[in-house]
Amino acid sequence: MCIRRKVFAHAKSIYDIEIPFYTQLGIKYLLLDLDNTLDSYRIYYPTLPAINLINDLKDHGITPIIVSNNKGKRVQTYAHFLGIECISSAMKPFAKKIKSFLKASGIKHDEVMLIGDQLITDIGAANAADIIAILTDKIVNEDQWTTRLNRLIDIPLRKNLKKKGKLPDWRTFYGKS
Repeated sequence: MCIRRKVFAHAKSIYDIEIPFYTQLGIKYLLLDLDNTLDSYRIYYPTLPAINLINDLKDHGITPIIVSNNKGKRVQTYAHFLGIECISSAMKPFAKKIKSFLKASGIKHDEVMLIGDQLITDIGAANAADIIAILTDKIVNEDQWTTRLNRLIDIPLRKNLKKKGKLPDWRTFYGKS
Protein backbone atom coordinates (compact mmCIF):
# COMPACT_ATOMS: atom_id res chain seq x y z
CA MET A 1 0.00 0.00 0.00
CA CYS A 2 1.29 3.47 -0.86
CA ILE A 3 0.56 6.55 1.22
CA ARG A 4 0.12 9.40 -1.21
CA ARG A 5 2.24 12.13 0.35
CA LYS A 6 0.60 15.50 0.36
CA VAL A 7 1.86 17.38 3.37
CA PHE A 8 2.45 15.71 6.70
CA ALA A 9 5.01 15.59 9.45
CA HIS A 10 5.52 13.72 12.71
CA ALA A 11 5.13 14.57 16.39
CA LYS A 12 5.62 12.17 19.27
CA SER A 13 2.25 13.22 20.73
CA ILE A 14 -0.42 15.81 20.15
CA TYR A 15 0.40 17.01 23.64
CA ASP A 16 3.97 17.91 22.59
CA ILE A 17 2.85 20.48 19.99
CA GLU A 18 2.86 24.03 21.26
CA ILE A 19 -0.31 26.04 20.62
CA PRO A 20 1.47 29.06 19.04
CA PHE A 21 2.67 26.70 16.30
CA TYR A 22 -0.89 26.44 14.97
CA THR A 23 -1.52 30.18 15.02
CA GLN A 24 1.80 30.83 13.21
CA LEU A 25 0.56 28.59 10.42
CA GLY A 26 -2.82 30.33 10.30
CA ILE A 27 -4.65 27.24 11.55
CA LYS A 28 -8.12 28.09 12.83
CA TYR A 29 -9.58 24.58 12.89
CA LEU A 30 -7.92 21.46 14.21
CA LEU A 31 -9.39 18.09 13.24
CA LEU A 32 -8.41 15.68 15.98
CA ASP A 33 -8.48 11.93 15.85
CA LEU A 34 -9.78 10.56 19.15
CA ASP A 35 -8.59 6.99 19.68
CA ASN A 36 -4.91 6.80 20.60
CA THR A 37 -4.37 10.44 19.63
CA LEU A 38 -6.31 12.22 22.37
CA ASP A 39 -7.17 9.26 24.62
CA SER A 40 -7.52 5.48 24.73
CA TYR A 41 -10.38 3.96 22.78
CA ARG A 42 -11.76 2.73 26.11
CA ILE A 43 -12.27 6.26 27.45
CA TYR A 44 -15.78 7.73 27.21
CA TYR A 45 -14.97 11.01 28.94
CA PRO A 46 -11.88 13.13 28.29
CA THR A 47 -8.87 12.87 30.57
CA LEU A 48 -7.35 15.98 32.13
CA PRO A 49 -4.63 16.34 29.45
CA ALA A 50 -7.32 16.28 26.72
CA ILE A 51 -9.49 18.79 28.59
CA ASN A 52 -6.52 21.13 29.09
CA LEU A 53 -5.49 20.85 25.44
CA ILE A 54 -8.99 21.62 24.15
CA ASN A 55 -9.33 24.59 26.52
CA ASP A 56 -5.92 25.93 25.45
CA LEU A 57 -6.86 25.62 21.78
CA LYS A 58 -10.14 27.46 22.36
CA ASP A 59 -8.37 30.17 24.38
CA HIS A 60 -6.10 30.78 21.39
CA GLY A 61 -8.98 31.02 18.90
CA ILE A 62 -8.52 27.55 17.43
CA THR A 63 -11.64 25.43 17.00
CA PRO A 64 -11.01 21.76 17.79
CA ILE A 65 -13.21 19.18 16.06
CA ILE A 66 -13.03 15.47 16.75
CA VAL A 67 -12.92 13.26 13.65
CA SER A 68 -13.21 9.59 14.53
CA ASN A 69 -14.00 6.33 12.81
CA ASN A 70 -15.54 5.19 16.07
CA LYS A 71 -19.32 4.99 16.50
CA GLY A 72 -21.50 7.97 17.22
CA LYS A 73 -22.53 7.59 20.86
CA ARG A 74 -19.04 7.35 22.35
CA VAL A 75 -17.57 10.05 20.12
CA GLN A 76 -20.53 12.36 20.70
CA THR A 77 -20.38 11.81 24.47
CA TYR A 78 -16.67 12.64 24.51
CA ALA A 79 -17.06 15.71 22.29
CA HIS A 80 -20.15 16.96 24.14
CA PHE A 81 -18.24 16.85 27.42
CA LEU A 82 -15.58 19.08 25.84
CA GLY A 83 -18.17 21.37 24.24
CA ILE A 84 -16.89 20.78 20.71
CA GLU A 85 -18.23 19.39 17.45
CA CYS A 86 -17.41 15.96 16.12
CA ILE A 87 -17.60 13.81 13.04
CA SER A 88 -18.21 10.22 14.11
CA SER A 89 -18.11 7.15 11.89
CA ALA A 90 -15.93 9.32 9.64
CA MET A 91 -14.84 6.38 7.46
CA LYS A 92 -11.25 7.62 7.21
CA PRO A 93 -9.25 7.35 4.93
CA PHE A 94 -12.20 8.44 2.82
CA ALA A 95 -12.69 12.18 3.06
CA LYS A 96 -16.35 12.54 2.08
CA LYS A 97 -17.59 13.35 5.59
CA ILE A 98 -14.67 15.67 6.28
CA LYS A 99 -15.13 17.54 3.00
CA SER A 100 -18.88 17.83 3.56
CA PHE A 101 -18.33 19.17 7.08
CA LEU A 102 -15.76 21.72 5.90
CA LYS A 103 -17.99 22.87 3.06
CA ALA A 104 -21.14 23.10 5.22
CA SER A 105 -19.19 25.03 7.87
CA GLY A 106 -17.56 27.39 5.35
CA ILE A 107 -14.09 26.33 6.47
CA LYS A 108 -11.22 26.94 4.06
CA HIS A 109 -8.75 24.09 3.55
CA ASP A 110 -5.74 26.29 4.31
CA GLU A 111 -7.15 27.03 7.79
CA VAL A 112 -7.35 23.35 8.78
CA MET A 113 -4.93 20.74 10.07
CA LEU A 114 -5.66 17.11 10.92
CA ILE A 115 -3.75 15.29 13.66
CA GLY A 116 -3.91 11.53 14.10
CA ASP A 117 -1.93 8.42 14.95
CA GLN A 118 -2.40 6.31 11.80
CA LEU A 119 -0.93 6.72 8.33
CA ILE A 120 -3.65 4.78 6.56
CA THR A 121 -6.71 6.36 8.14
CA ASP A 122 -5.71 9.80 9.41
CA ILE A 123 -3.02 10.87 6.96
CA GLY A 124 -4.94 9.18 4.15
CA ALA A 125 -8.04 11.23 5.00
CA ALA A 126 -6.04 14.45 5.28
CA ASN A 127 -4.47 13.84 1.87
CA ALA A 128 -7.86 13.03 0.34
CA ALA A 129 -9.36 16.18 1.89
CA ASP A 130 -6.38 18.26 0.71
CA ILE A 131 -5.42 19.48 4.18
CA ILE A 132 -2.11 19.40 6.03
CA ALA A 133 -1.55 16.89 8.79
CA ILE A 134 0.65 15.73 11.61
CA LEU A 135 1.12 12.05 12.35
CA THR A 136 1.59 11.15 16.01
CA ASP A 137 2.66 8.02 17.79
CA LYS A 138 -0.06 6.18 19.66
CA ILE A 139 -0.41 7.33 23.25
CA VAL A 140 -1.36 3.97 24.79
CA ASN A 141 -0.27 0.45 23.88
CA GLU A 142 -3.72 -1.02 23.38
CA ASP A 143 -5.71 -0.78 20.15
CA GLN A 144 -9.10 -1.92 18.95
CA TRP A 145 -8.93 -5.08 16.85
CA THR A 146 -9.56 -3.14 13.61
CA THR A 147 -6.73 -0.76 14.43
CA ARG A 148 -4.40 -3.67 15.23
CA LEU A 149 -4.97 -4.83 11.65
CA ASN A 150 -4.14 -1.35 10.31
CA ARG A 151 -0.96 -1.32 12.39
CA LEU A 152 0.29 -4.35 10.47
CA ILE A 153 0.60 -2.01 7.50
CA ASP A 154 1.27 1.20 9.42
CA ILE A 155 4.35 0.03 11.35
CA PRO A 156 6.45 -1.04 8.33
CA LEU A 157 5.34 2.06 6.39
CA ARG A 158 6.49 4.33 9.23
CA LYS A 159 9.83 2.53 9.45
CA ASN A 160 10.33 2.91 5.72
CA LEU A 161 9.40 6.61 5.77
CA LYS A 162 11.76 7.26 8.70
CA LYS A 163 14.56 5.32 7.01
CA LYS A 164 14.16 7.41 3.85
CA GLY A 165 13.92 10.68 5.82
CA LYS A 166 10.33 11.20 4.73
CA LEU A 167 8.83 11.52 8.20
CA PRO A 168 10.18 14.89 9.30
CA ASP A 169 9.67 16.46 12.70
CA TRP A 170 6.75 18.90 12.76
CA ARG A 171 8.89 21.79 14.04
CA THR A 172 11.24 21.72 11.06
CA PHE A 173 8.94 20.51 8.31
CA TYR A 174 6.43 23.32 8.54
CA GLY A 175 9.20 25.86 9.04
CA LYS A 176 7.77 27.27 12.24
CA SER A 177 8.91 26.60 15.78
